[in-house]
Amino acid sequence: MIDHVGFEVSDLARSARFYDALFSRLGIRRIHESEASIAYGSHEPRFWIVARGRTPAPAYGHCAIQATGRVAVDAAYAAALDAGGLDDGPTALRPLYGPRYYAAYVLDPDGLRVELVAGGH
Repeated sequence: MIDHVGFEVSDLARSARFYDALFSRLGIRRIHESEASIAYGSHEPRFWIVARGRTPAPAYGHCAIQATGRVAVDAAYAAALDAGGLDDGPTALRPLYGPRYYAAYVLDPDGLRVELVAGGH
């Protein structure tokens, strides 16, 4: 149902380092790259970061990224923190969302919330 997600970022190179680290642990790679945008996916561009010279607004929502399992959630969470992300909820079961829902939350360099999830559906 979602074709793609795009985040406006203030510093494309800084955000790219963060998302390169996070996505590499999930088997997701850069699909597109230009002076003002980078897109990630496995086969098609699904997650975009774009620099348009506007200031991003933290906490406007979040993007949930599906992982193949708990190990992948743990690895992506650690990589995101190592790449300058901030913890916004450590890896854990989230029974409120379902009996197998395992997730972590990180804030990207602009304060945008990214959820890493396995077992959600």
